[in-house]
Amino acid sequence: MKQPVLHTVLSPALLHLYDLSNTIVVIIDVFRATSTIATVLYNGASKIIPVDSVEQCIALGKATPNSITAGERDGKVIEGLQYGNSPGDYPASFIKGKTLVLTTTNGTRLLHMALNNSAAEVITGSFPNLLAVSAYLTEQKKNVILGCSAWKDKFNLEDALFAGAVIHQVAGHFKIHCDASLMAQEMYQLHQNNMQTFIRKTTHWHRLSAYGLEEDLEYCITPNVANILPRYENGALIAFH
Repeated sequence: MKQPVLHTVLSPALLHLYDLSNTIVVIIDVFRATSTIATVLYNGASKIIPVDSVEQCIALGKATPNSITAGERDGKVIEGLQYGNSPGDYPASFIKGKTLVLTTTNGTRLLHMALNNSAAEVITGSFPNLLAVSAYLTEQKKNVILGCSAWKDKFNLEDALFAGAVIHQVAGHFKIHCDASLMAQEMYQLHQNNMQTFIRKTTHWHRLSAYGLEEDLEYCITPNVANILPRYENGALIAFH
């Protein structure tokens, strides 16, 4: 049987170079969208509706029963929305059974780009659900794009590190002839035992820690604390079982 192919896309600006048909696209936005998405669904939310504009977020929030609107731009809560993009804002006692309508700077944008470019399937991944993502990709035996949300189209390390962590788990099941994947895997293997130190050197850590978000950021690189698979179906992300 022919092995499926895996590629890593290091920025949304490069997505158009890849054929997404018959491909599972993993949306990666470690700081913080996909970490928050995994956490919200792990803690019992009924679904997450990802949108790419603030106006749409507000309108959908008004139209959707038992919903919460949330989002950020440049790391800050958006005026007019109820909550931000911190995983710590969504304990089970608060979010269980509710619908989260979410917009973020990079992650929700890339998700819609993938859908608009005919992705066969979209899931989301971050360190809190590393094993769930890796197991699913191994089981499905389909081509995979690990899509890094980056920062306003500029490369970032944390998303590439997560792509490398996934590749480290699944490499034997895929044909991988992709320099971005090689770089991501090598970088992850080099730093997997000193992630808490290494991640503090990144641009995004400096940007978000200036807002007092260090606890968020440490959570976002902690493996398997919200080990659930968010999958996009019928306009929303739901926990796939």
